[in-house]
Amino acid sequence: MHVAKDDVEIRMQIPGATIRQRFDMGDIGGSELSAEYFSLAAGVDTTPLFIGLEENLCQVPHWGFVLQGQLTTTDGGGAEETVAANELFYWPAGHNVRVEKDAEIVMFSPQHAHKQVIEHMIAKTGG
Repeated sequence: MHVAKDDVEIRMQIPGATIRQRFDMGDIGGSELSAEYFSLAAGVDTTPLFIGLEENLCQVPHWGFVLQGQLTTTDGGGAEETVAANELFYWPAGHNVRVEKDAEIVMFSPQHAHKQVIEHMIAKTGG
């Protein structure tokens, strides 16, 4: 299976962020995966978007690759990790994301759980 970026549904588009999500990109251990393509401007911070989620953090793990830019995650204990262009990453459940430099990333996530997080963000931004 393959799909072009422009054929991946835009789930959320606000100033500084476009989130594309393709469902049913396979499964791992009985959990369906979604593939996601995020375009994010420097300065984007998910902290206010995750308020109301458990611990006010994204509780979904993600595996991905940074095509360009730089992002920093912060976990519930305050530990930070920065990823940059041409790096693979794994973000465990329990994180926020801050964009340091305009970024484009590709991620794979448990689809049901991440769909709920994206719907929460959509609601936070007024749809």
